[in-house]
Amino acid sequence: MLTSTDFRGLFNERFFKNFLPIPATNKLYREVMPPDFELSDLTNARQVRLSTYRGQKSVVIAFTRIFTEKQYCPLCFPHIKALNENYDRFLEAGAEVLMITSTDPRQSQIVVRDLGLKFPLLSDPSCRVFKAYQVGQALGAPLPAQFVLDRSGKLIYKHLFSFLEPNASVETLLKWVIGNG
Repeated sequence: MLTSTDFRGLFNERFFKNFLPIPATNKLYREVMPPDFELSDLTNARQVRLSTYRGQKSVVIAFTRIFTEKQYCPLCFPHIKALNENYDRFLEAGAEVLMITSTDPRQSQIVVRDLGLKFPLLSDPSCRVFKAYQVGQALGAPLPAQFVLDRSGKLIYKHLFSFLEPNASVETLLKWVIGNG
């Protein structure tokens, strides 16, 4: 459950490796195939490889900031909830939502349970995929970003963190899925 006073687990190796601000430098362009990855899906207890969706369905990759199972980024928490509440709309549009967090598997399982997540929550505690997508980092965790891939697996939309618009809205993501899926 969300709380602002429980800091247990916050100051770990991942926190210190991601403490210094590094802006997002992602230079992927439209029509480019982004890096493939394989991560543990803690919602469905399986491994997920991005490339298995190619030719099958569009994919929304949502990088999010969750510091610990009790500490959510205040800019990302509403986005996580909005994606979860609208997950069926993405499925109906022919897209899968893959949310990637830097919390470890134990913490990620608690997040799935506490928030009742329906979409796959992928655990990347090493931040390897965050770094491959060059989404940046600050204050203990990678920055949020969203990418929409068409059915062939090519990038059609990306949104990198800014203070003016930390996350792309559900409506924006759906517009890209529906218009280019």
